[in-house]
Amino acid sequence: MSLNVRRSAMPLPSFDKCPSFPSAMSDSFNQCQAILRDRDPDRFAASLYCDPAHRPGVMALYAFHLELARVRETVHDPMPGEIRLQWWRDLLDGAGHGDVRGHPVADALLMTIERYRLPRAPLVAMTEARIFDLYDDPMPEMNAFEGYAGETHGALFQLVALVLNDGADPGTGTLAGHAGVAEAIAAVVRALPHHLRRGQVFLPTDVLVRHGTSADRVVAQPEETGTRAAVAELAEHGRHHLQRCREIGTHVPAAVAPAFLPLVLVPPVLRSVERRSYEPWTSVVETPRLSALWRLWQGSRRMRAGVRSGTVATADWLKG
Repeated sequence: MSLNVRRSAMPLPSFDKCPSFPSAMSDSFNQCQAILRDRDPDRFAASLYCDPAHRPGVMALYAFHLELARVRETVHDPMPGEIRLQWWRDLLDGAGHGDVRGHPVADALLMTIERYRLPRAPLVAMTEARIFDLYDDPMPEMNAFEGYAGETHGALFQLVALVLNDGADPGTGTLAGHAGVAEAIAAVVRALPHHLRRGQVFLPTDVLVRHGTSADRVVAQPEETGTRAAVAELAEHGRHHLQRCREIGTHVPAAVAPAFLPLVLVPPVLRSVERRSYEPWTSVVETPRLSALWRLWQGSRRMRAGVRSGTVATADWLKG
């Protein structure tokens, strides 16, 4: 499996002399960096606030997450998507794919796993969770959504935290779980019009039922009042998990805290559903590029200012 990377005229910092990885592997990490800059600029910008020594590993994990999240967008029906996800599972299980240097994300990911002794089980679970993306089955209930969010987003937060802590457990597992649910809810809100156009509904069934609607009705008649009410409830659930992040993350190691910096982009997305003009089926919720960069910079600045005895409290930098 090969991956073509679109190069930009803007030069990127090189990982050629990064002490954490052999120079022979630098090209794969450089390509992961380019992929993120082009296709996931928010995480690319967030990664720049991580320790430069560990940044290649962070970008490898982010690029892997992006690869899985984009599988449905790159296939015409579920079977090729399942084959692609199985390729990743086999790779992580050590089933063998020969030389992976033709796939920079796979190459960089395996090096990152080895360098930081990362557990493979969460990465495999991440690939398995993405099978749900390939089909238009309704999300069963909120508990199922939280499980999906934990395996796709929560695991990413924790794995990045491990990398920033040089492979040692930073004690942030619970924090990562809540962070993952909050970020996944924001992702659903942002992508809702796109999902509805292709007949996919990530809103949990029990939430829809509470507001007198269903996945089929949301797709067929998204303008019903129940749709907006269900999205509002989901957003409130996201705010609850953000608050739990503030309450739980009281002593996060300062070196690890940037793993959670992407959370600063969640509150404005959740607030967007409160606008009178918000329509779930048509409103494209996007944080303007400069605004996102400003929020990341501001969050990082607060993070550094809040360091006490080598730790920082999430509440000090994760504002409403």
